[in-house]
Parts: sequence; C-alpha cells; structure tokens
Amino acid sequence: MVSKKIAAALIIVLGCALPCAFAKILPVGPGERFAEITPAVAAAHAFDTLLVKKATYREHTIIINKPLWVMGEGMPVIDARNKEADIFIIMSDSVFIEGFVLSNVGVSYLNEYAAVKVRKGRNGVVRNNTIKDCYFGIYLEYARDYIISNNDIVAHTKDESSAGNAIHVWKANNIEIAYNSATGHRDGIYFEFVDDSKIHHNVSFNNLRYGLHFMFSNRDGYFFNEFTDNGAGVAVMFSKQIRMEENLFANNWGTASYGLLLKEISDGEIHKNRFIQNTIGILAEGANRLSIQRNQFTQNGTALDMKGNCLDNKVTHNNFLANTFEVVTNSKYNNNEYNSNYWSLYSGYDLDRDGFGDLPYRPVNLFAKITNEIPSASIMLHSFFVNILELSERIFPEIIPEELVDKKPRMRPYIL
Repeated sequence: MVSKKIAAALIIVLGCALPCAFAKILPVGPGERFAEITPAVAAAHAFDTLLVKKATYREHTIIINKPLWVMGEGMPVIDARNKEADIFIIMSDSVFIEGFVLSNVGVSYLNEYAAVKVRKGRNGVVRNNTIKDCYFGIYLEYARDYIISNNDIVAHTKDESSAGNAIHVWKANNIEIAYNSATGHRDGIYFEFVDDSKIHHNVSFNNLRYGLHFMFSNRDGYFFNEFTDNGAGVAVMFSKQIRMEENLFANNWGTASYGLLLKEISDGEIHKNRFIQNTIGILAEGANRLSIQRNQFTQNGTALDMKGNCLDNKVTHNNFLANTFEVVTNSKYNNNEYNSNYWSLYSGYDLDRDGFGDLPYRPVNLFAKITNEIPSASIMLHSFFVNILELSERIFPEIIPEELVDKKPRMRPYIL
C-alpha cells in the first residue's frame, strides 16, 4: 500500500515538472530573433520564459493566454504612449510579470485600462515593477491565488475623474498585496468582493481619495501598512471579519477626512495601530462587535467618533494622547464598552496605587458634542465659554451620555 502511494506521488510530481523540463528561454530585444514582446509571446510555448533585454518597447495590448514567465533584464521600458489600452492582458493561469518599467497608459472614461490587467487568472505573480503614469496600475478581476509584491506605482493625477487606482482587485480570492508603494492615484489599493486575502507592508500616500478602500469584502486582513497624507484616509465598508493590525494612519486632514472610516462592518479586530494627526482618527457608523484594542491615538482633531448606531464594540487598553476631542458621539445612549484606556485629559487620582484611576472617566465632553452638531463652533476652542461648559459638566453630568464611561482609566500610557 505504501509503495503504491509513493508511486502515485511520483507520478503527480513528474506530471507537474514535465512541462517545465522542456521550457525554453526566449531572448527579446534589439538584435534578437524577437525584437518585440508581442511576437515572442505568440511563438512561446507554455511555461517558457521571455527574457526581455533592456530597451524601450512601444507596445500595448500584449495578450498572454498561456503560462509564461515574462522577465525584464535591467528594467526595460514598455511605453504605451498614452494610448487607451492595457499593456499586459493576462488570460491564463501561472503567469509571472517581473522587472519592467510600465508607463503611459491613457485615461479612458469608458474602460479601466491598466499597466497589468489579469482576467480570470490564478497562481500568478506581478512583482518588482515600476509603473508610471498609468490610468490603473495593476487590475485583477476574477483572480485567485495571486501575489502582487514590490511594485512602485506612481501617477500625477490632479482630479478624481481622470484618476484610476494603483492596485484594483474585483471579485477575487486569496490575494496577497505586499511591499508595494502607491501614490498619486484615486485610491492606493481598492478591494471589492475580495475574500480571504492579505494586504501587508505597503506604503500608500498622497492619493486623491483613499489610501485603502474596502467594499463588500470578508475575512481579509491588512497589517504593517502606512497610509499617510491621503485625501480621506482609509475606508472599510459593508464587510465583516476584517483584521486591521499594526498600521499607521497619519496626516489625513480635511473637512471630510479621517484616518479610518468604518461603515456597516462587523466582527472585526482593530489592534496595535497608530492614528496620528488626522481630522478624525476613527469614524464609525453602523460598526458592530469590533475589538478596538492597544491602539495609539495621538494629536488628532477627534480620536474616536462612534455614532449611536454602533453596538457591542469593545474599546479597551488604548492610549489617547493630546487629542483635541477624545470621543464624540451623536447619541445620549451608549451600547459599547470603554475600559482600561489611558486618557491624557484624565485628572483623577490613584490612592490604591494599582495603576488605574479611582474615579471613572467620561471622555465625551459637552463642547465636543456641540461642535459635532455645529462645526463652526470650534472657533471657540480654548475660550472662556468652553471653561464654563466644562464646569457645567461637573455639576450636571447627565448632559453627556451617562453610560459612556471608562470605569478603570489607566494612570500611565501603555507601552505599545
């Protein structure tokens, strides 16, 4: 029985290895048999390698419909010359695109043209490329088991109507987006109907709208990313079971800006992130059963804006440091747990020396509630009027949500 299993395993291994054993390397470039990439793709057999020499190739609509490794030597340039067309169109499994400068895909108001477009492919890789001034950078649709890594994707668009996304993924599963840089697009990274996927160690900055945008995607995670100086920050919408850990959300300023927008999401984890100098650190609407733990909120206009339709969330063991407003809500009721957080505005005492304040802390103040409803009132910040409001809160604490209280405020910041 054992020998039969070993024989069967050998047959499978040999069957997989056989195509690769007969694969060839086809040089492409000036002075080679194939001066351009398109005829080389047509002549190649499955699992061959196209080794593209350093030069500038003025091509587009390069259709790859067989398993191939397309590899640049010395970062050759493929210039689409602002044509309304994709550069690479992948329509096969097991395609690798590596080592190119892909540039100048034209803007279209009818089609989403990209430097690399994957259609119904799986087990592929797009890595180590520089993508310049392309409408969309890398576009995946109906893809599965794909890796997008170490790509530098740069555009210089000025308005959202003429901007695509740097990395756009639609209706896909098990996608890994890692170690990419995305700037100057509408969204740095966009997920719609994408499940069981990971986004990690990316830098997304100076994009017109979102550094990262989730829609209708479940069981995904993003870790160790940096989202800075984007138009509106990061948005996670209509999704569930999303893990958000060890990310930086910084310098997202504007009247409709935030580090992280949560809208109609549930059963997720927001752990060990840093929210630094955003208009709003986290804005939550219809967010339920989230764990918000061990995050750092520093110098934000508002650290946490939790609307009244957010239920059963746990906000625990976080640091709130030097924020103008710590927590804002639009309801006088609270269905969320606030516990064991450090609040830099807390002025209580710790007589039993257990590291936690002896008096509970109410992070919502009346002036924050007023400015949430009347934004122009913020001009009175630090005025004598605000001092009177603070005094009235102490005398009449029922003015602000009674249940929204941290009963165990920490006396010193956590080391996160």
